[in-house]
Amino acid sequence: MNANNAYLVCASQRSGSTLLVESLAATGVAGKPLEFFQYFPTSSLSPQPREWFAGVDDPEIISLLDETDPGTVDNRSSEQWRRDVLAEGITGNGVWGGKLMWNQTPLLIARSRVGDGSLRGAIRWLFGGADPLFVHVHRDNLASQAVSMWRAVQTRVWRDDGNSHLDDRAVYNAEAIAHLARILAEQERRWREWFAAEDIPVIDIEFGQLTKDPTGTTAQVLRALQLDPALAPPAPLKPQSNARSKEWVTRYRADAERNGYPL
Repeated sequence: MNANNAYLVCASQRSGSTLLVESLAATGVAGKPLEFFQYFPTSSLSPQPREWFAGVDDPEIISLLDETDPGTVDNRSSEQWRRDVLAEGITGNGVWGGKLMWNQTPLLIARSRVGDGSLRGAIRWLFGGADPLFVHVHRDNLASQAVSMWRAVQTRVWRDDGNSHLDDRAVYNAEAIAHLARILAEQERRWREWFAAEDIPVIDIEFGQLTKDPTGTTAQVLRALQLDPALAPPAPLKPQSNARSKEWVTRYRADAERNGYPL
């Protein structure tokens, strides 16, 4: 594998990036684009519900979130971690894929131990000195994104996998949604600033475009990787949005207008 055969989907949570990477993975030739960079070395776990609300002391919000599992320390060296990530993300034709959220970039930088402490340096360390193809997935409707995030963080259900009944325990909370909206908006702002500062060309994909034509959008990325666009599959995931999602978005918009929450 070399950087010319690698791509990195850069996004924030609930932006539609999972739909894209699952579609790419389903081709069998576009790498195995997992979220390799989400795991804390101190726990070997991705951010847990209460970790998304670090610094929040509202007992009502905290009571709606599962307690934090301490997990197990990951003792792999940087080089062993790098080898594992590259091996896990590659398909037999030598194409590697992965997904990186902005909140995960400090973990990647720490793993790389690059001298300048830069994200570009950490990415180039991962790929042997060069850049991968960058794919930027974003969602312009922040209210819908934050509502989706709040439901997922509460229930720990991140996709429609037949366990939709678990969503029944989700409770609307405007302050919690606003807190997550600030995080998601900040992530998107940082991605855009980084791409501009580093003069990085990206394939730009918005949630609405992706959900309207997942096959065509996947084909766009395949072409950029010089792979057969005809391999782009029908959407492999069902949308999680439902009538309650729409109701909560409407409710949050009204609360945001009254209270100055982010939209």
